[in-house]
Amino acid sequence: MLIETRGLKKTFKSRGKSVEAVRGVDLSVKEGEIFGLLGPNGAGKTTTMRMLSTLIEPTEGQVSVCGHDLARDPAAVRRDIGFVGQEGGTWGEVTAREELIMQGRLYGRSKRDSAARAAVVLESFQLDEFADRMVKTYSGGQKRRLDIALGVMHEPKLLFLDEPTTGLDPQSRAHMWDEVRALRERGTAIFLTTHYLDEADALCDRLAIIDHGEVVAEGTPLSLKKEVAGDVVVIGVGDRHAEAHPLLSGKDFVREVEAGEPDPATGVALLRLYVDDGAAALPELLRALDGARITPASIELHRPSLDDVFLKQTGRSLREEK
Repeated sequence: MLIETRGLKKTFKSRGKSVEAVRGVDLSVKEGEIFGLLGPNGAGKTTTMRMLSTLIEPTEGQVSVCGHDLARDPAAVRRDIGFVGQEGGTWGEVTAREELIMQGRLYGRSKRDSAARAAVVLESFQLDEFADRMVKTYSGGQKRRLDIALGVMHEPKLLFLDEPTTGLDPQSRAHMWDEVRALRERGTAIFLTTHYLDEADALCDRLAIIDHGEVVAEGTPLSLKKEVAGDVVVIGVGDRHAEAHPLLSGKDFVREVEAGEPDPATGVALLRLYVDDGAAALPELLRALDGARITPASIELHRPSLDDVFLKQTGRSLREEK
């Protein structure tokens, strides 16, 4: 395992009070995989990553990163990892080539070796066409690619990416996903944090869902979604919420009904129904509502998503939290 944590905790002091940001997290990350930490802002994702990358010390817990004990040998951990924070670390007054060579030199490479490695990295991240332009002239997506190029300049075993696509346009996000997958194919394990459901689903081999500093679910995206078996029907019932809930939950084909938060766009109260076969259930549900003279304001049918997993575990929607 590249990462193993047991009972990882972090408590901060704020105005004389203790704030427990991470509450006993257990994680295992394998070689050559993309592992994601998914959760809303403030859930403890960045704090967890900063502890694993030696930027802050844990309050409690046992941690091994790349075979090194985090508490006893943080310098060895730093030699074997790369880290790319949310804000990035590029310097606008130099070129990408100069910045990469400087990074290589900081890790003990010779000037010639650093220049050769920089050329390889520039080509890999499709930065070679403008490698000798000042970084301040780059677009946001180009700067983000350079951030990650700096993170892998010394060929780490493990790369930490904190919210790697926040603020990028859809095209730049898609390109960044391709770059992350390519790193995995070249043998670099990735540990990333994200609050984007589609990103976690598309990129991660395995992921942990974290909320209020605790891991509430862990597994592959597919296995987590299978825990919410069948289909999900979401019905907007307006002010007839109290009548519709017992009416629909009494149907044999409805396994569970949950009262969701009102739709943020319309304010309509929502009911979330878990059924085995959504296509077969829809006509029956509509007939039941019609018989009670309840007209649905909206109705949706979809397969379970990671948001449904988060909702089942926490009672809240990650989309709403975002």
